Amino acid sequence: MSADQSRQSLNRRPGNHSPERPQKIARVNPIGESGCEEEENQRKGPIVTETKMNPNPRVQRYLIAIEYIGTRFAGAQQQSNCRTVVGVLEEAFHKFIGQPVSIFCSSRTDAGVHALSNVCHVDVERISKRKPGETLPPHEPAVVKKAVNHFLQKNEGDIMVIDVQSVPSDFHSRYKAQERTYFYRLLSGPEPLSTFEKDRAWHVAEELDLLSMQKACQVLVGRHDFSSFRAAACQAKSPIRSLDELNVTEVVSPLSFPSIKEREQSNYLVEDSFATSLKSESEVSHVSSTITSQVEPIPTFGMRKQHRCFVVTARARSFLYHQVRLLVGVLKSVGTGNLTVDDVERILKAKTVAAASPMAPACGLYLGHVKFDLASDM
Repeated sequence: MSADQSRQSLNRRPGNHSPERPQKIARVNPIGESGCEEEENQRKGPIVTETKMNPNPRVQRYLIAIEYIGTRFAGAQQQSNCRTVVGVLEEAFHKFIGQPVSIFCSSRTDAGVHALSNVCHVDVERISKRKPGETLPPHEPAVVKKAVNHFLQKNEGDIMVIDVQSVPSDFHSRYKAQERTYFYRLLSGPEPLSTFEKDRAWHVAEELDLLSMQKACQVLVGRHDFSSFRAAACQAKSPIRSLDELNVTEVVSPLSFPSIKEREQSNYLVEDSFATSLKSESEVSHVSSTITSQVEPIPTFGMRKQHRCFVVTARARSFLYHQVRLLVGVLKSVGTGNLTVDDVERILKAKTVAAASPMAPACGLYLGHVKFDLASDM
C-alpha cells in the first residue's frame, strides 16, 4: 500500500474527527423565533444559549420569579465585567448549592428597566456537602426561595426571589411564556421629582391630556407592522406584532400619604359607623363620596406638591426591541399636544423609527408579569 493510500484509509476510519472541528449540535427552538424580543439587552458579547440534553433524573428544574430595581444593573442578560440580574442570581445560587449554575430569563430587560416579576429557570443538582459525590433529594421550592434570598440580601438588596416552583426538565421560561405585561410610569407636573421617585419614573414637566393619550392607544392596539416602533439594533426577523392591550390610566402615586383632610375623613367614618350602619347602602355611598369631593390639599410649608401619576400598560406575547419605550414616547407627545392622534396613524404607517418621537427613558419601565399555562405543562 502506498503512503497516499494509507493516509486515505486513516481518514475514512469512523470517529476520526479533528479536535479542532467538533461535531455541531443543532440549535433547539421549541416555538421558532417568536420568543420575547422586548427591551432586550442586545450588547455585543458572548451570549449563553441552552442546548437540549437528555434529562438527568438527579437534576431538578425550578421556575424562579424575581423582582428587582434595575437602576444599578447593566441589564438582565449575563455580560462580562458588568453587574447583571442573571449574574447576581447565579452567584447567589452558587453560594447556596456550592456549584455553578446557568440561569435563563423569560424576558431580558435592558439596563435601568425594573421588574415587578420576571421569570427564570435554573437546573439544580443537590450534592451533599458532607459527602461529595452523594446526590440528595431536590430541595423544596420554599427552601430554595429562602436560601437564595439570604445571599441576595447580602449583595445590594435590589433583587429578590418572590416565588419558586418545581417544573419538568423541558420547561423553558422564555419559550413557554404566553404573554408579557409591561407598565410605564410617568409623573406629570412642574415640581422637581421627589428623591424617592428618582430613577423610578419619567418626569414630564408639562400637563398630560389623558383622553388624547387614550385615543392614541386605540390606533396602536392590535396586529400591525411596528417598524416605526423598533430600535435599529432589533434582531427580530419580522416587525409584525400583536399588541393585545395598550392603555393609559391615571393612578394615585404610591408615595402619596394621607392629608389632614383625608385623616379627618377616616376618623369621621369610624366615629359615625354606628349611625351610618342604620342607613341604606346608597346613603352611605353618597356620604362617603361627598366627603371625598370636599378633600382639598392644604398648602402647608414643608409639604411637597404631588405630581399626577399616569401608567401606560402594554400587553402582548412578545415585543420588539425598545418597542414599549418608543410607544410611550409617542403617547407622551400626544399628551403634551406636540402630536395629534392623526400623527400617530401617520407614524405607524411610515414604518420607520425615524418617524417616531424620542424614546422614553428606561427608568419608568417595569416588567409587570409573565404569564404561563403551568397547569398543562406539569
